[in-house]
Amino acid sequence: MDDINLFLAHAIQLERDAARRFEDLMHAMRSVGNPEVESLFKRLGEFSRRHLDDAMARGGYRDLPSLSPDDFVWPEGVSPEAAGWSGVDSLLDELSALELALAGEKSGHDYYAAVAKTTQDPEVAHLARVFADEEAQHVVELERWISRHRS
Repeated sequence: MDDINLFLAHAIQLERDAARRFEDLMHAMRSVGNPEVESLFKRLGEFSRRHLDDAMARGGYRDLPSLSPDDFVWPEGVSPEAAGWSGVDSLLDELSALELALAGEKSGHDYYAAVAKTTQDPEVAHLARVFADEEAQHVVELERWISRHRS
């Protein structure tokens, strides 16, 4: 991806999907009565909304393309943060919810890292690395939670 406007349009959608999914997981954990994991998902959703705000601010003075769902170019055909998230409901247990969140964050990280590695545009590469680093922090945190939850 060598166009900063196209990259930002993708980043905005990806972070919008992430925030939405964390909200779904937060509500699922509220339903099963786990305020600790609910709080984690609330905080991660807030981080995703901050990433969304950052992407939108960076794109605010640009002419971002208006993309239909079919115009997005995702590795698996769907937004990395939305892949595999079907079936989030109040019957989801804590460990499954954490693993689902981890899979989404890894996919988001991998997407940004791949863009950073393959783009010819230095601005796209820089922003993709920044976003990949932020996703990597979420991956590490979720891995810690999963490890703690299993033990």
